[in-house]
Amino acid sequence: MNLQIEDIRVDFVTGSRRISNFCWAFLLLSGALGFSSVGFSSYLQKNLIPFLSAEQISFIPQGLVMFFYGIAGSFISFYLWCTILWNVGSGYNRFDKRKGILSIFRWGFPGRNRRIFIQFFIKDIQAIRMEVREGFLSRRVLYIKMKSQQDIPLSRIEEYSTLEEMENKAAELARFLKISIEGI
Repeated sequence: MNLQIEDIRVDFVTGSRRISNFCWAFLLLSGALGFSSVGFSSYLQKNLIPFLSAEQISFIPQGLVMFFYGIAGSFISFYLWCTILWNVGSGYNRFDKRKGILSIFRWGFPGRNRRIFIQFFIKDIQAIRMEVREGFLSRRVLYIKMKSQQDIPLSRIEEYSTLEEMENKAAELARFLKISIEGI
């Protein structure tokens, strides 16, 4: 989602609250609960859940290992649910041509550095750089190329579903800032 008013442009960045993260967190939690219940059932030698049979599983070593996998899965699921709750990675990119400042804001993990706020001068922006890697783990990222500094990512890796969408976004931004596009 973008907001542009004359000399100010704000691009909002979606964080961890995506449908895919909700699905992964739910699947991990349900799988972890299943493994833990089978491991605990093998310890008690009773079926705690009717459709998960643990009578043929001996507690040492199979039941213990399943219980361990359940605990590990619940920790990973807890981590995902926390990132969703805190909306880690969300924020905005604000381009203010009147003041000549690019402001990048992101939410991080709770603590002293939860708010990540960085400002640059627009005159130091050299170009918009596009990085595209196709294949099994495709990667499409927009960067701001700064003079005598490293490139600054403006988007998430999986934000753009098509190359055309990414090119349009880069072209809009380059037109607004009156700079060139590099990459592809």
